[in-house]
Amino acid sequence: MRQFVVIGHDVPTDPDAISLSDIPGAGRLDLLCRCVAGGVFLSHGIREDVRVHLVVADEFTVTFDADSLRHLHPDERNVAARIRDALDARDDAIGHMPADVSPGVELRRMGLEATLNRLLDGGAGTATDPTLVQLHEDGDPLVEAAPPTDPVFVLSDHNDFAPAERDLLADRVDRRVRVGPKRLHADHTISVVHNWLDTDGYESY
Repeated sequence: MRQFVVIGHDVPTDPDAISLSDIPGAGRLDLLCRCVAGGVFLSHGIREDVRVHLVVADEFTVTFDADSLRHLHPDERNVAARIRDALDARDDAIGHMPADVSPGVELRRMGLEATLNRLLDGGAGTATDPTLVQLHEDGDPLVEAAPPTDPVFVLSDHNDFAPAERDLLADRVDRRVRVGPKRLHADHTISVVHNWLDTDGYESY
């Protein structure tokens, strides 16, 4: 399984603060929506074995599971509406039990640390030994790395990682890689990573 953890620093946790007429104005929610679309969608289809986790303000994590998604479209407005619905259901998330928002979409009361613990320590129904990969411009070149079998990629939105996030990741990441010589948007980075994995490290097409 491929998993992407995207940190959204400025997205409001109050669903009433999210206007579908001004998605970028909600803490650059548009970027997170494109991360979801880039993570789970193919042209005229949905990927298998992919999950995208959006960490919102280090309080909530909204998870999109490609294997069980229904009625989700790749446009920003549709994805933003699903995220807003998830935040609106936050009262149903009790402890680490999720709120079921719609097929394939859940919200948990978890920030970054709790989310990583869940994904890496076998609490998410995934591999028992996943590889945590930080996507960062100061990492090693992607082309020099071997594709991991069960990767969990973590990346930031339009902001850099906060100091506490950097410290947390420094203690946990297995690898730190960059996708190219130029800084890319987070959603573009996800697309590059998918292509790298799809081609077995650019070895086969």
